[in-house]
Amino acid sequence: MAPEQRMFGLWPSPITPSALAVALRLNEPAWDTDGQALAWVEGRSDRGVIVTRRLDDAATRDLTPEISVRAFIGYGGGDVTLARGAAFFVGQADQRIYRQDLAGGPARPITPPFGAASSPAVSPDGRWVAYVHSFEDVDCIAVVDAEGRQWPRRLAEGRDFYMQPVWHPAGNRLAWVEWDHPSMPWDATELRLADLDTSGPLPALSASRVVAGGPEVSIFQPLFTRDGAGLCYVSDETGWGHLYRRDLATGQVRQLTSGEAEHGTPAWMHGMRTFAELPSGALAVIRSTAGFHRLVLLDPRTGTERDLSPALPGYTAFSAPAASPAAERLAVVASGGRQPPRVIAIDLADPAAPRVDVFRRSDSELVPASALSAPEPVSWTSFDGEQAHGLYYPPASDRFAGKGAPPLVVLVHGGPTSQVTATWNPQAQFFATRGYAVLLPNYRGSTGYGRAYMLKLRRSWGIYDVEDARTGALALADRGLADRSRLVIMGGSAGGFTVLQSLVQYPGVYKAAICMFGVANQFTLAADTHKFEARYLDSLLGPLPEAAAVYRERSPIFHAARIRDPIAVFQGEIDRVVPREQSDSIVASLRARGVPHEYHVYPGEGHGWRKSETIDHFYRTVEAFLRTHVLYA
Repeated sequence: MAPEQRMFGLWPSPITPSALAVALRLNEPAWDTDGQALAWVEGRSDRGVIVTRRLDDAATRDLTPEISVRAFIGYGGGDVTLARGAAFFVGQADQRIYRQDLAGGPARPITPPFGAASSPAVSPDGRWVAYVHSFEDVDCIAVVDAEGRQWPRRLAEGRDFYMQPVWHPAGNRLAWVEWDHPSMPWDATELRLADLDTSGPLPALSASRVVAGGPEVSIFQPLFTRDGAGLCYVSDETGWGHLYRRDLATGQVRQLTSGEAEHGTPAWMHGMRTFAELPSGALAVIRSTAGFHRLVLLDPRTGTERDLSPALPGYTAFSAPAASPAAERLAVVASGGRQPPRVIAIDLADPAAPRVDVFRRSDSELVPASALSAPEPVSWTSFDGEQAHGLYYPPASDRFAGKGAPPLVVLVHGGPTSQVTATWNPQAQFFATRGYAVLLPNYRGSTGYGRAYMLKLRRSWGIYDVEDARTGALALADRGLADRSRLVIMGGSAGGFTVLQSLVQYPGVYKAAICMFGVANQFTLAADTHKFEARYLDSLLGPLPEAAAVYRERSPIFHAARIRDPIAVFQGEIDRVVPREQSDSIVASLRARGVPHEYHVYPGEGHGWRKSETIDHFYRTVEAFLRTHVLYA
């Protein structure tokens, strides 16, 4: 049957606001030490719930029905781990680490009620829990006994930030990543290897040394090998994030991967992982190229690789791989451009014929793939002759078609040191299935295309992001993939800054704009934001006061009089990353000058939407706004 002709942007879509509002967020799969139970964190509206399933039981079980699970250090993450029949997790309300036996009984806190905790890591013998702790903006690596009977001890302090503590299999060593202001974790970090004195009730640090990283090198995810002979990690010292193995006896370091591909990711959150070691010693590694992921099985002894993609059709993005301690089995959160996230377990007993079991789906998956848009990698020449990259989602429907070129929504990612990948993107699908084309630019400064590409944004925030978004939209229009007269720009946080700065610099280019918690004033951002990003602007714009003129030039609030295009502004009331005052100031200017706009402040929301009612309202409001100012204008 021929598709029905209908105006682009007005197609009835199976991706409804209410469906997006109830979708689950799936994170951090973790195995128990016997390999018989798997757990993960489900984000349900504004709550985080640990869900478990035993391999001998097809049913799942909510482990924390009354305690919301969510760590708050930086952007969060590092919420949970399993060990010896118990879950160790961070309670959202009080930021204490709790112990919850998988067999049942009440959860009980094992850390004191002050500060915040993250990334609990249980020692191999189950006696102790190492973790990251932050109190009054002072971070450290701490350790507590697994029953919570002892007052915790600080193992390492003095650096501004700590991340990803891991135990050696013998229990007498610990490794972690550390760094100082003004660096961010993708700029310059160090990998520290520590020897522990375990003779007392709690371990004490006896010696430590930096074994990798340094100025202009980023280290990600240390992991001791199961045999205790090596320490693996990701380093971008060659210009790409590659996997390395350090021999603990000789100190010899060997590079395990090569080529123009990324095997790490910017450490925006705790608990992030891109590789895991199976009991056989093989490494399951996420490899990213041009925004698409592959899962690769690597034998570090021989250097041979096996691409698992043929056994994983439809999956083009992976996160947080976790290897079973007892079998050749890998759990991972997997998704694709047309595949909502799932927690899956891959049985690799026969690597030539892996078996995939689905443990959890993030939504009902009732929409057929034929009704969804498949992302495509795109590149274009930007204003200065250099190449920029991104992903393009064409309009998609199994019922409707349009005439001519579709309106285009340019979705600008946050960060700004981040990347859009071919994962499930509900925003892109929301628009594409209504007849919009969607461009997700990985402007210069994004990750995923090598360190040199990422460093393009140093002192250039507000230039490359703005220009690459604009030239990308115009390039698609020149190719007949977008309607030049109906361009929309949309983004949140750093992406919201790009939206505002684009309207300031290029009024009239975009028919309308959507800004979520966007940065309007760089001076107040530098003064008011949280510790993690307190010196981020040193690299993006320059240090103050020397770069004050740059801060003023790239603060949209000082040039808001140039904004004349319709814009909808959305803000979380308790956002501590980009406080509400940033949006209030822009809206005051819009209101005073009569610029068409809407302003919505969501009570109880922070830096992004979690509540189901917020998500539902947001999408309904955006759709109505674009109908008024883009489709019917």
